Amino acid sequence: MKLFKRSKEKGTKKKKWRFIILGAILCYLFIAALNVGIEYTSSDEYCQSCHVHTDSDAAWKLSTHYDNSSGVVVHCVDCHLPPKGEGYLWAKIKHGSKDAYSMTFKDTDKINWQAKSDPDIAIDFTYMNSCQKCHSNLYPSTLSDEGGDAHLHYQNNLETITCLNCHVTVGHYDENNIHAHNADFGVEATVTKEVFTAPTEITEFVNFTERIPGSSIEFDLIAIPEGNFTMGSPDSEEMRNANEGPTVKVNVSKFWMGKTEVTWDEFLAFFAETNSQGHASDAKTEEMEDIDAITGPTAPWGAPDQGWGKGSRPAITMSHYAAQVYCEWLSKKTGKKYRLPTEAEWEYACRGGNDTPYFFEGSPKDYTKKGFLKSIFGPKTEIIGEYAVYALNSQMQTQEPSFVKENPFGLLNMSGNVWEFCADYYSDDIFSQYGGEVKDPGGPSDGTEYVIKGGAFNSDAIELRSANRDQTETEKWLVTDPQMPKSIWWYSDSKNVGFRVVCEVK
Repeated sequence: MKLFKRSKEKGTKKKKWRFIILGAILCYLFIAALNVGIEYTSSDEYCQSCHVHTDSDAAWKLSTHYDNSSGVVVHCVDCHLPPKGEGYLWAKIKHGSKDAYSMTFKDTDKINWQAKSDPDIAIDFTYMNSCQKCHSNLYPSTLSDEGGDAHLHYQNNLETITCLNCHVTVGHYDENNIHAHNADFGVEATVTKEVFTAPTEITEFVNFTERIPGSSIEFDLIAIPEGNFTMGSPDSEEMRNANEGPTVKVNVSKFWMGKTEVTWDEFLAFFAETNSQGHASDAKTEEMEDIDAITGPTAPWGAPDQGWGKGSRPAITMSHYAAQVYCEWLSKKTGKKYRLPTEAEWEYACRGGNDTPYFFEGSPKDYTKKGFLKSIFGPKTEIIGEYAVYALNSQMQTQEPSFVKENPFGLLNMSGNVWEFCADYYSDDIFSQYGGEVKDPGGPSDGTEYVIKGGAFNSDAIELRSANRDQTETEKWLVTDPQMPKSIWWYSDSKNVGFRVVCEVK
């Protein structure tokens, strides 16, 4: 009996060991298969087989992560997944699922890939700890002094700067996106048409086309009649901000305003004549010597136009100071008084006689993309899309003036395209300081930042309201400028702000 029990117990133990060994083998095979699957689906070939960005492979092979002197090839997962052991598998599942969904359900031809290369967006699918795994030494012996200053600036601003702010194209080459001094900037501004010898003479208060002497550049100005309006937004206006009130009755004197934002053609005429490499002619009149006293912008850092094109698109990335100097130069060139508009002039001109949220029909609640239901059904885009370049129709870049219709005064792009500088210093509560009624207000007597108005190509419809107001952010807009001291002419981190000019009536 005891022998039988022992034999039975021995058989039971053998079965247990068989199950344990079999289980271990199955687990090993499962893990091995899983690793093989992970490795296979992490190859460049597999990524490219379902990745919906059709040009990513070509751009990668042109980049320094593929074609370099060391012969080291950086693969897709080396940048677009974190290092193993630091959330690798979860990130792989997350990004793979998004790609599979996009390939299956989206029209990939309509995806704006250029916008996705913006550092603020690219950071969502590029990992800094992966950059640091390979680039553990930020100060190699081959690094230039300028590069050393830039890396020191990065280490001192880890909360606001990522590797992508300066190196967004090292993985996917973009010839239009450089992070260095652009010594050749403006060389394309050559004269190909009639060169004007005199500015436009005006004898009455009507619309006119200004000619810039010494160039072939001309631009339209709209006569804005004197009048009065209610500045700011009432408490009843949908989605308003506290800094838009209390409302103020404002009397505005007449003035001329640029029909469009200052274009690249216009700004490059100024840059070519006033930057340190300008003044091609030695024969200078007294007038020219007066203009020569104006020092213009230095060479910019990178490509100010972002590769979107220049021409009649609005000039962007210049500082508020550069815009003021442009107005000073234009005044001396034409003999008229050009300047930036006051906030009151800008809002009066934008409204065009309307006291509604927009100078066109519609409600902010209808047009905004914010809200759960809007994420499912989408916002209304009719009407607003005819008058404004904004997040839902811009392809996330500036557009030419012909993209939209005029406002009631005949001005283009008063809503959207780019935010526009005003002459006023910014203050949250300036309207309460004005009191109930005021004539030609000019803002606070001092300050550190300036008012910007109008919204931009990357703005939600809420920001396009006529009363909406914001401010420059000089420190934030110069975060990745590695120069010491930083440029007073160009913002390294702002590409959605420009300006238009006002001409005073003598």
